[in-house]
Amino acid sequence: MIEFGEVITAMVTPFDHDLKVDFNLAHKLMEHLVANGSDGILLSGTTGESPTLSDEEKLKLFHFGQKNFSSKVKIIAGTGSNDTRHSVLLSKQAEDMGVDALLIVTPYYNKPSQEGLYRHFEAIASSVNLPIIIYNVPSRTGVNITAGTCLKLSEINNIAAVKEASGNLAQISEIAKGAREDFLIYSGNDSDTLPILSVGGYGVISVASHLMGKEIKQMINAYKSADVKKAKAINSYLLDLFNAIFITTNPVPIKEALNMIGLKVGGVRLPLCQMSDNERKTLIKIIQNYKTVV
Repeated sequence: MIEFGEVITAMVTPFDHDLKVDFNLAHKLMEHLVANGSDGILLSGTTGESPTLSDEEKLKLFHFGQKNFSSKVKIIAGTGSNDTRHSVLLSKQAEDMGVDALLIVTPYYNKPSQEGLYRHFEAIASSVNLPIIIYNVPSRTGVNITAGTCLKLSEINNIAAVKEASGNLAQISEIAKGAREDFLIYSGNDSDTLPILSVGGYGVISVASHLMGKEIKQMINAYKSADVKKAKAINSYLLDLFNAIFITTNPVPIKEALNMIGLKVGGVRLPLCQMSDNERKTLIKIIQNYKTVV
């Protein structure tokens, strides 16, 4: 089994006042994540605002992460897009940077068929030697990777895992039932982590771990140690936070929360924009209930 770790943080991309990537802030944030429960860090995922990062910025982030933190955590590069040729090129370039793995999102907007999805992921997997995590997030992409397609993809040697954000436990159960033994299932939604563990999941690619990485890891460890009562208690404790950081489009709330507690990461690029006053007040009220992050 390829070991990515149980808690992977989908890291925000810190920006300066001009909304340029700030590598000094990125270093501080990555140090924080390493110290607070992250086994891996995903760069240029949805939470990292990948749609508005240039390829040059993405590659600089991958190189920065690999150079400075690869001895401490797994560095995973988000190289997927809705253009297979572009995804192949960026994936090869990321591999040259020395990253540990790739995360490839379902093609968005095109709405490919299941056969088109299979061919997309297969083309990328055959172009690199790195392990690949496929990312199913129909709420963002408009297309669901069915259990059947995921199982077919799991037969490809270097497709090692799926990040499942469909919220469909029946579908996830089918993947867990039929996939090869070493194929890993990650929750793609923090609030789904415990339920997904219960049907055969391995861990989470998390947003909330920016704030509560240690607690999320404790929940996973408790469940896997058969202390379901403790896992349930931790999940219940974290649930308000899980919901709050999605009060509006990710990553707007998590960036706001990090800035709020003094881990400066800057703003977001258009077409994302700042939270409304009411949303911010709600977020502040919830964050203040978590003494370990304020």
